[in-house]
Amino acid sequence: MTRVLSFIVLIALLAAGVAWLADRPGDVAVVWSGYRIETSVGVAVAAFFAALVLAVIAWTVIRLALSLPDIVSVATRGRRRQRGMDALSRGLVAVGTGDPALARRYALEAEKLLGRAPLTLLLRAQAAQLAGDRKTAEAAFRAMLEQPESRVLGLRGLYVEARRRGDLEEAWGYAGEAARIDPGVGWANEGMLEFYGASRRWRDALAMLERRLSTGRMNRDEARRQRAVLLTADAIDRQDSDPDGAVSALRQAVKLAPDLVPAVALLGRLLSRQGALRKAAKVLEAGWRLQPHPDIAAAYVDLRPGDSALDRLERARALQRLAPGHEESRLVVARAAIDAREYDRARAALEPLLKGRPQARVCLLMAGIAAASPAGAGEAREWLARASRAPRDPAWIADGVVSDHWEPVSPVTGRLDAFVWTTPAELLTREDSDWSGSETAGPAGAGSAGPLPSPEAAAVAPVRPDAPAATSQAQQADAAPAPSSGAPEAKPAPRRPSPPVEVVFPAPRPPDDPGPEGAHHDGVEPALRRINL
Repeated sequence: MTRVLSFIVLIALLAAGVAWLADRPGDVAVVWSGYRIETSVGVAVAAFFAALVLAVIAWTVIRLALSLPDIVSVATRGRRRQRGMDALSRGLVAVGTGDPALARRYALEAEKLLGRAPLTLLLRAQAAQLAGDRKTAEAAFRAMLEQPESRVLGLRGLYVEARRRGDLEEAWGYAGEAARIDPGVGWANEGMLEFYGASRRWRDALAMLERRLSTGRMNRDEARRQRAVLLTADAIDRQDSDPDGAVSALRQAVKLAPDLVPAVALLGRLLSRQGALRKAAKVLEAGWRLQPHPDIAAAYVDLRPGDSALDRLERARALQRLAPGHEESRLVVARAAIDAREYDRARAALEPLLKGRPQARVCLLMAGIAAASPAGAGEAREWLARASRAPRDPAWIADGVVSDHWEPVSPVTGRLDAFVWTTPAELLTREDSDWSGSETAGPAGAGSAGPLPSPEAAAVAPVRPDAPAATSQAQQADAAPAPSSGAPEAKPAPRRPSPPVEVVFPAPRPPDDPGPEGAHHDGVEPALRRINL
């Protein structure tokens, strides 16, 4: 609307000017070099404007002629850049589809058209990685180091290639350089955490974590958890040389992550060594409420050295009152009751855990209870047989590795806080099915170290292949001849006998012999009797 009004006003002004000149006629005379030119005012004005227009047109033509080479050059570069971008796009698509030959072809074309730009170098490196040409890929990543905007990207590529070669020292060097350039880079910080974890430099890892957190590019909850893990790892290394410093670090760790079991258990043990029994009990009870765990239970039951088995049983029952419905509460009471030779109480504590398929540690505890009675050898054999086919006990697991104790980093990948307390995976195998006569689950998982020995399994000796195989009553019944009849009867397939196992159980004591006070055997007494199964 404004443009229309402006155009109308301009036309009106021109019309008014023309009308003004028409109302005031006159003559214009020009004398130059002996010539005299006379004309009217209107014609002179029209000639002036015509000359002005011709001058503008002539200047535009001259300027266009002078800038024509630059225009042609810009158009050529534009077409070249467009072709390069098309080659770059097609090359990235070829990398995504897994076509190394096509990716390499477009990478060379893009580098020819666009030069050694960061994207062309990245395409060249990815095409070389796809084709398995590690030297070309490393050369492309090293070329990225020459440009500031692609330096971190080049370090990332060299870091990955070094890890693929297994050269961790070189990989950690690239990660450290990237972390120095940009402290907020996640992969560089993870690589440095792995390096500090491998060399157990927990203080340096904590300082790096603080620098990364200061950039504002890290989740605060994740940072709190990692800081707690690092403080716990530092306390584990310093618990003998600097117990006060270890206690201070563990207090911070428990405050940051109250459910971190290793920090809670170790803090309770160190406070107990220092004589602060009430503080230790308070810490362990708080951790037990959040997550009942055998490590916390062991630290709480052994809180005061020299206590009798009955005193430890009372502390185990105190833990059970804090988490009455949890299976760990029943297990800790059962172990303490076996130590105190309160076998009826131990059996009552384990009773709810016997439904379905009880875990191996439950079966072993029941076998220990049965073996404690003079006529319990047969029941002990039955529980041991069930333990050999029972589900695996929970353990610390990280990247497929099963460990009997917690570690701050994974032994496979070096990842921080990788260990979790869970039940190892099981896989149904044909061998397990043929061995037991029914489908059972066996251990599985690449890199798994197999089932861990529970405290009760410490008394079980290795299987002796040369021991005579025992035959159960059920197997004898299967092997007995069937009564004769007119029609032949199909005989069931014979079962393979269970492997012989040598087990050591506590020998029963007289009721009036309480045993040595303060002894803690996890169900194993000094006086032993041997049972061959």
